[in-house]
Amino acid sequence: MPQIYFWVAETKKGRKLKGEIEAASEQIAQSQLRKRNLKILKLKPKPKDIFEGISFLQPKVKNKDLIIFTRQFSTMIDAGLPLVQGLGILAEQSENPTFKSILKQITRDVEGGSTLAEAMKKHPKVFDELFVNLIAAGEVGGILDTILQRLATFIEKAAELRSKIKGAMTYPLVVVAIAIIVIAVILIFVIPVFEDMFASFGQALPAPTQIVVAMSNFVKSKILFIIAALIILSIIFRQFKKTAFGRRFLDNLMLKLPIFGDLLKKTAVSRFTRTLGTMLSSGVPILDSLEIVAKTAGNVIIEEIILDVRGSIAEGQTIAEPLSENDVFPGMVVQMIAVGEATGALDTMLSKIADFYDKEVDAAVEALTSMLEPLLMLFLGGSIGGLVVAMYLPIFSMAGAVGG
Repeated sequence: MPQIYFWVAETKKGRKLKGEIEAASEQIAQSQLRKRNLKILKLKPKPKDIFEGISFLQPKVKNKDLIIFTRQFSTMIDAGLPLVQGLGILAEQSENPTFKSILKQITRDVEGGSTLAEAMKKHPKVFDELFVNLIAAGEVGGILDTILQRLATFIEKAAELRSKIKGAMTYPLVVVAIAIIVIAVILIFVIPVFEDMFASFGQALPAPTQIVVAMSNFVKSKILFIIAALIILSIIFRQFKKTAFGRRFLDNLMLKLPIFGDLLKKTAVSRFTRTLGTMLSSGVPILDSLEIVAKTAGNVIIEEIILDVRGSIAEGQTIAEPLSENDVFPGMVVQMIAVGEATGALDTMLSKIADFYDKEVDAAVEALTSMLEPLLMLFLGGSIGGLVVAMYLPIFSMAGAVGG
């Protein structure tokens, strides 16, 4: 079992260096350092991280790590650096300990005779099916450096698209969550102070004030039950999402929502065309490509549509024919795909469609944000402002009576 050693050494010119090296034994580590013309001053096993065996405490491999790896690896392969040496250098340079460990395992597997795709396939949480299949195509076609560049571009585009959608969804949820917290604080802590003051007036309270006071009393007395109910509902919802029926129901509902549905459809078209275009241009067979694209669709309804397309192609039809039978892919997209098939430039046409729909998603996100901002302001003003006005109504009534 290889061990990581921490070393301090001196060059022939007297310059001190330090670092880490992986070797099967201390003697092998010493030999490797001496081959680099270094005088060893200190060499000891690196202490193990006490949290190393606890997976959920380890840092996750982010898209940024993957993008940097693919770009640097592509440059190394293009420069003629041997595969194993390139992997070893990138493993040592990686600042993410989880990714470093994975790259070292891949390096060992490749040294042991595995192909790069086979070694990467053992780590599906980092290298998905799309990544592995493209690497396999690159190895077979002898264009691994080109494939890695395409992968890096694809991951960047996909991450950018995901970030836009996440931002569009997160903004209203955060605002609503903050509003709910503020309302809860007002009902639990502020309203009771006013209620005690109103009790000394000896007059009947206006109807809006009575409603707000009743709400405050209910929330204060039932707060534990409300929290418990919210937790239970959250658990039920999560379990419902995990069922086949629940996932299909929710995915179908999301696509039919008035505003978000249109945005999700445009996102689906962009993801489908870019993923399929990248795989076809890399030499992956169309049936294999469609199967992988379906798995990465992120929506059961769209996944079923893509699998239907795959089945139709297996029976001798074109891609455009089955795509025209649903309302997710617009007529323009179907026609452009048909032209791409007819001219033998399907991968190029798919990339053009993806670029166009990336811009469409940008425009849809901007329009959605512009429309939500006044609605959210109206919600905040109506809810919080309504509570404040309701609590000041008795004071206004008293002031009017005194003034009269």
